[in-house]
Amino acid sequence: MNIKIAGGATEDGIVIGNTYDKYGSKNPIVKWMMNGFDTALSELVTRAAPRSIHEVGCGEGYWVLRWNEGGIPARGCDFSTAVIDIARENAGQRALQPGLFEARSIYDLEAARDAADLVVCCEVLEHLEDPEAGLRALQSVTVRHLILSVPREPLWCALNLARGKYIRDWGNTPGHLQHWSRKGFISLVSSYFDIVETRSPLPWTMLLCRPRN
Repeated sequence: MNIKIAGGATEDGIVIGNTYDKYGSKNPIVKWMMNGFDTALSELVTRAAPRSIHEVGCGEGYWVLRWNEGGIPARGCDFSTAVIDIARENAGQRALQPGLFEARSIYDLEAARDAADLVVCCEVLEHLEDPEAGLRALQSVTVRHLILSVPREPLWCALNLARGKYIRDWGNTPGHLQHWSRKGFISLVSSYFDIVETRSPLPWTMLLCRPRN
């Protein structure tokens, strides 16, 4: 699925969306990694069997558009008004409602407005100065299931170094403020949610969680 990408644009000094079109990349390594991510995420969504999805940190809207086209009602939000404008443009190009997307920070989520059967928050928590505040916000809007994913460290940085990226920052991707091993991320999330299933598509950690009663 081809969509418009932010391509390294920034808002308030923060890189928004994707720096390149990883979904449509012809690089065999990128394709292999994204196929692993796609498979893991799709299997966890199928297991959650959601009646509705809210993706927090939706970027240009790739997954929200795919879920809607697959028959699952989905919407998305992102802190960046610029990337939400791109997501709305992508929706219009696919004959979907631009109103599926709203500009909203994870810290501003409200249950009455933002709750969904399944909440998806992939590649967001590593960017937050206060990820535990983010997890508390996700608690307030998750009805039945939550899917989280973050880069798996130190593997993520090592792979960046291996391909000659971000050498002066020891392989750290710009904007990544938090770094978790698989075990460390599970330990953090376990303080807020019950973990149903763990996946490790290289080089990420992905969790399917349930809110605690």
